[in-house]
Amino acid sequence: MNTAYLCEGLRTPIGRYGGTLSSIRPDDLLAGVMQSVLATTPELDVAAIDDVIAGCANQAGEDNRNVARMALLLAGVPETVPAVTMNRLCGSGLDAVGTAARAIMSGEANLILAGGVESMSRAPFVLPKSDAAFSRNTQMFDTTMGWRFVNNELKRQYGVDSMPETAENVAQDFAISRQDQDAFAFRSQQKAAQAIKSGRLAEEICAVTIEQKRAESVRFSMDEHPRQTTMEKLATLPTPFKQNGTVTAGNASGINDGAAVVLVASEAAVKQHSLKPRARILGMCTAGVEPRIMGMGPAPASEQLLSRFKLKVDDIELIELNEAFAAQALAVTRRLGLADDDERVNPHGGAIALGHPLGMSGTRLALSASIELADTSKRFALCTMCIGVGQGIALLLERV
Repeated sequence: MNTAYLCEGLRTPIGRYGGTLSSIRPDDLLAGVMQSVLATTPELDVAAIDDVIAGCANQAGEDNRNVARMALLLAGVPETVPAVTMNRLCGSGLDAVGTAARAIMSGEANLILAGGVESMSRAPFVLPKSDAAFSRNTQMFDTTMGWRFVNNELKRQYGVDSMPETAENVAQDFAISRQDQDAFAFRSQQKAAQAIKSGRLAEEICAVTIEQKRAESVRFSMDEHPRQTTMEKLATLPTPFKQNGTVTAGNASGINDGAAVVLVASEAAVKQHSLKPRARILGMCTAGVEPRIMGMGPAPASEQLLSRFKLKVDDIELIELNEAFAAQALAVTRRLGLADDDERVNPHGGAIALGHPLGMSGTRLALSASIELADTSKRFALCTMCIGVGQGIALLLERV
C-alpha cells in the first residue's frame, strides 16, 4: 500500500456561539481556510488535487448542497476538482482525513484536501411539511445540534437522549464524580491558556478577516471560547440536564463556529509538489456503542485501531481526545488505563476550553497532533472522539 502523509494544514480560530465568526457563512469560512492552506504550497499545481473531502454535521442551512464543493469553487480551485461532504456527526472532520488517507493508500488518489466546517451560530430552524391538507399544526426544530424529526421506533428501542443527557448517563454508569469532571475541565482551560500565551496554538491558526458595515474590518486570529475560571467557580455552576446531576456548561464543550483543512498526499505527490510532510497517517477505525452512552465511543475505536497495529496505549506518546464532555473523556481515559491528568492527553487543551465546531473538530485534532509530532521527538499520536447516536472514531499518526 502507498503511504499517506499529512502535510500542510490550518484552521480558523474557534468562535463562540453568536461570536466573531457568526457573520460568516460556512461555505465562505471553509473556502477561506482552503485558500490559506494552498497559499502555503506555492509550487503546488492546484489542478492536480484529486478530490476535496470535508466533514459537516448539520447541512440544514447554508452548508447544504455539498458545502465542500461550494467552498472549493469559492476558493478559486478549478471546477475540474471534485468534492464531497461527509457526515459522521462529530467525527466528520476526522473521518474526512482518514478517508482521504485510505484513497491515497489504495492508489486511487495522490493529493486530497481534507477538512471540516461548522457554523453552529448560523444553524437554521427547520419545519416539516404538513401531514394533511390545510393543516394548521406544525413543528419547529433547532438544528444547532441534537435530534430532530425523530423516528418513534428508534426512540422506543434506543431513546433519544440529548448530548448532555448522554454525558449524565456516562457519569452515572461509570461513576465519574462532579469534582473529577470539574478538575478535568479546569486543566483543559489551564493548558489552553498556556498554549495561547506561548504561541503554540497560533502555529495552526490562519487569521480570518471579518468585514464591518460601518467600521474597519476585524482581523480575528485567536480562539475566543477559552475562559478564565477556578475550581471554585466551576463548582457553583448549575446542572441543567438532570436533577442532582454533574454535567455543567463548565465541564462540557461549547457550541462553536470554525473550519479546518489539511493536505493529504502520497509520497509521489510530496516529491512532485515539494510538500512538507508532518506525519504519516497509518490508519483509522470506527466503532459503535449504545446511543445513550455515545461518549464511550472513543474507547473501542481506539482499542481496535491499536490492536490492528499491535500497539498498546503505553506506545502512544500523544493523545488528542475530543472533550465533548469531561464525564465521557474521563470514562474513556480510565478504560484505556490512563490517569486523569495524563500529560499525553490534550497537552494544549481540548474542546472544553477551545470549543467544538462539530464538523471541524476532528480535523483540528489531526492538525494539532501532526504539528506536535513534527515539533517534538514523539513517534505515535492517537486522535479520537465520540460521535452522537453512539459511535467512536480513532486515527493513528506517526512522526515522519
